[in-house]
Amino acid sequence: MLNKVLENVSTIAIGGHIRPDGDCVGSCVGLGQYIRENYSDKTVDIYLKDIPESFHFLNGTETILESVDNEEKIYDLFISLDCGDTDRLEYTFWEENPEEFYRFYRDKLIVKGAKPNAAHLRLAKLEQQGKLRAVVTQNIDGLHQAAGSKTVYELHGSTLRNYCTRCGKFYDVDFIANSTGVPRCTECGGIVKPDVVLYEEGLDEEVLSGAVDAIRHADTLIIGGTSLVVYPAAGLIRYFRGDNLVVINMQPTGADASADLCIAKPIGQVLSEDVSLD
Repeated sequence: MLNKVLENVSTIAIGGHIRPDGDCVGSCVGLGQYIRENYSDKTVDIYLKDIPESFHFLNGTETILESVDNEEKIYDLFISLDCGDTDRLEYTFWEENPEEFYRFYRDKLIVKGAKPNAAHLRLAKLEQQGKLRAVVTQNIDGLHQAAGSKTVYELHGSTLRNYCTRCGKFYDVDFIANSTGVPRCTECGGIVKPDVVLYEEGLDEEVLSGAVDAIRHADTLIIGGTSLVVYPAAGLIRYFRGDNLVVINMQPTGADASADLCIAKPIGQVLSEDVSLD
């Protein structure tokens, strides 16, 4: 549903009232990042109110405005986030309220119809040419693999993979999308859980180890389409020991000061076929 709406708009505002724990900061920034990465031709502004002092560092790393009362800007679409939604993505919530979890998950996290953009396709081509060792991503949509990338470390998992918590049987995304209530394994009756990292869960150690190894041994590290505000993923750049650090992002990031090259353009534009990376 969201993808169809986004195709028909150019300017987007994302807003949310911040709770004392600041959870909505991550939700707003995360959605803004997703739109920028997958719809590089869109303009996205994020509006937050009552930003906790501990999150003041976000100012400057995203287009964050304190009030929507800005008469100079008119948007095609305004997305208001329910900051309580992050509770529904906690492991405890999955355990204690499975029916509500899956209702929310089907409605909000399963995105159908999304296709790889220019950045996804170019990264896959670079890998095929032997110039790219791996992709490390926080996205859970599987678009890098859809573009042809083979070595992809999905830090937060993927909505395309689902497993029975009892016997381990694999199920694809359609099984969850087309199910009702709590999806159950057809073999043993166990609950089928999405292979995504929920709040309160740690990152997969094998995936994290692979990502760290790829970054540690890279000659060049390209950071694209992220403002580096979501941890622990943002902290992985400390493992980089190579010669060239490149940051491609519309807004400033915390890595700009140490980068050898900063490009303030959409990553899809920068990695398009008319840009030489030789």
